[in-house]
Amino acid sequence: MTDQFKLAYPLLISLLFSAPVASEVSSFSVEPESWWAGMHNSQLQLLVYGDNIANKQIRLAQANGVKLIDVHQSSSDNHLFVDLDLANANPQMLTFAIYDNDKLVQHFDYPILAREPGSRDRQGFSNKDVIYLITPDRFVNGNPDNDNHPDMLEKVNRADKDGRHGGDIMGIRKSLPYLSELGVTQLWINPLLENNQQKYSYHGYSTTDFYNIDPRLGSNEEYKSLVEEAKQFGIGIIKDVIVNHMGSGHRWMADFPTSTWINGQQQWQQNPSDILYTSHRRTTVQDPYALKSDRAEFENGWFTDTMPDMNQHDQFMANYLIQNSIWWVEYAGLSGIREDTYSYADKTFLTRWSKAIMDEYPNFNIVGEEWTANPITVSYWQAGKQNADGYVSHTPSMMDFPLYEEMIKSLTDKEDWGSGLITLYEMLANDVIYAKPTDLVLFEGNHDTNRLYSLMGEDLATYKMAMTYVMTSNRIPQMFYGTEVLMTSPTKDRNDGLVRSDFPGGWPTDKANVFDQTNLTPDQLDALTFNKTLLNFRKNSLAIQQGTLSHYVPKDGVYVQARRYQKSDKNEDILIIYNKNENAVELDLNRFSEVLSQHTSGVELFSQHSYSLDKPLTLQEKGVIILSLSN
Repeated sequence: MTDQFKLAYPLLISLLFSAPVASEVSSFSVEPESWWAGMHNSQLQLLVYGDNIANKQIRLAQANGVKLIDVHQSSSDNHLFVDLDLANANPQMLTFAIYDNDKLVQHFDYPILAREPGSRDRQGFSNKDVIYLITPDRFVNGNPDNDNHPDMLEKVNRADKDGRHGGDIMGIRKSLPYLSELGVTQLWINPLLENNQQKYSYHGYSTTDFYNIDPRLGSNEEYKSLVEEAKQFGIGIIKDVIVNHMGSGHRWMADFPTSTWINGQQQWQQNPSDILYTSHRRTTVQDPYALKSDRAEFENGWFTDTMPDMNQHDQFMANYLIQNSIWWVEYAGLSGIREDTYSYADKTFLTRWSKAIMDEYPNFNIVGEEWTANPITVSYWQAGKQNADGYVSHTPSMMDFPLYEEMIKSLTDKEDWGSGLITLYEMLANDVIYAKPTDLVLFEGNHDTNRLYSLMGEDLATYKMAMTYVMTSNRIPQMFYGTEVLMTSPTKDRNDGLVRSDFPGGWPTDKANVFDQTNLTPDQLDALTFNKTLLNFRKNSLAIQQGTLSHYVPKDGVYVQARRYQKSDKNEDILIIYNKNENAVELDLNRFSEVLSQHTSGVELFSQHSYSLDKPLTLQEKGVIILSLSN
């Protein structure tokens, strides 16, 4: 470019866009709304929406180091896909021009932003963390003014267990001091994106806008502020992502960007009541003997008529979903993703999706939800697993449903030769099939499972054993909001609205308040103190965060585990004793000499009582003892 042209170029652009134009494109929008220079993947695909825009031409009028590779027309009159190469791009404002038969219609700007320093090297959640799961609508109502919104269909109704109750991002922000004191280091928050559905929208799993926070929960800026404030408390934020399905209230349902945007699209367009629902037969995607038709029925079917199944075989849809996940990580500064209904999406896409995220953020973490009690099924999806069919995943973590299910069962079953604690011991032996079992997330409950305290028969000692097992396991531990104060639910079948009931003290009219401990029962106060002690001990224990695990075959209702960290500059040994006996029993410590080694005493975590290790240990009552060993 000559110096004369450089001087004249801004004037030419000004004249170009001040010239008389045809009528502008109405209802115009671009997704994603921004991107960044210096990303690992330099390719970007914009989804441009506007009335009759498919018949227009888009040209890149002003850019530095950015190439417009292609513009794809859509089967929809109102969508275009624009491919860009940002390999040599600097942070800048791009300017695009829209033409109609060589007549300028309008122009639009598109920001290419500078990345935050260290963004690529961000650290994802790991074994050092304790994850706390929040259903935001049911946690804390920090801003009553946003309970309802004129553009949102469903209004707040706290009396309806399945309705919206008013919890929001501001409530989570106000709770950060409490969560930090509890010992939490990561927050997994159920989906916060817009769910503009007629009813049953509070849970967040029916997305109607993939780039905007639901206004009844807050705003994009407020979400970003939550992440920044949480970091000041040493807490990271994990985003709940859904790539399998969306909400039926999404504007796409009235105007699909492509002819194959969702599964069963043509069938649905011809008859909206004619829907193929998923079989939920998740093993069909791994089964070497399964037929394609059975795999397709599982993968391509809808969850419900309000959750259309997105088609990841459509490359434009696949690109959209991958970019959306990366956009939120970069925009908000996230430390992790929890992927919902993991195996229901196309598995080839899941490989590409997980690889794209991990290539962009090598130290990041993703945990997938595969709800099955079969560890073989779960192990298939974890990064590093050598699968017989050659399938490769790049998702580092999966939810450990098999160990969770066995923990619940073993702690409540009668002790016998083949039942009780022995089944929990044996389930842990299945770790041989995992690529990296310590990367799995073990939980005491989540938004889909009945409450732990209720499942433990509202027995405080058994509850404490379960909490200790999760928090001292060789896993990444996760707890559900309110578990620390014994929130309850029915125990049979699904009870979503009651499982996700309101956190005590989250609303000004609540009689019980966890934050100031008003009107909590003695057992609730006991449980809260127990969990604070346990979580904060874990936060500073290298033996639990990084140490080895060994365990002894349970005998006579007693199960003993050891966590050991042995380094030249730091040694830590912990003995964890689970006792299901109602009456006092004597535990002969000679059996544990391999772990006890030269240790002569142990200090119990909760009572701070010191025990001599040269004689049998009297277990006075049912419960758990954590001994920090010393010479």
